[in-house]
Amino acid sequence: MRDRMNVYFPPDMLRQIADLADRKKISRSAIVEAAVASFLSPDGADKREAALTRRLDRLTRQVQRLERDLGVTAETLALFVRFWLSVTPPLAGEAQAAAQVKGRERYEGFIETLGRRLQQGQSFLREIPDDVVPESEAGSTEDIDQ
Repeated sequence: MRDRMNVYFPPDMLRQIADLADRKKISRSAIVEAAVASFLSPDGADKREAALTRRLDRLTRQVQRLERDLGVTAETLALFVRFWLSVTPPLAGEAQAAAQVKGRERYEGFIETLGRRLQQGQSFLREIPDDVVPESEAGSTEDIDQ
């Protein structure tokens, strides 16, 4: 035996229910009954929680990769700047202009190479294995002796 219940739905939802009923060749009542049963079933909450947990785990892994990549990038830049500052001697006035011209040429070449690598999908960070930077040491910096 079934009891009757009058329920009000927004027009858009009613259209969706009717369309689904037509496609599946079942009654609108059966669709609403299945939806309510799914909502009320105790394992429904477990399924939602499991789906949410999977999504959170995926997001956690993505954030960890981003943190690692950012750490590698920052450390690479810091080491390069330290090395460059330690090996580049100051230039005399007449050599300064020539060095600036050569520097612009090198920078333009760098930008072109970077653009090509990015267009091809190449990435320096993909060349580094995931286990190179342990999480416990990712935030620390080591001095290099040059």
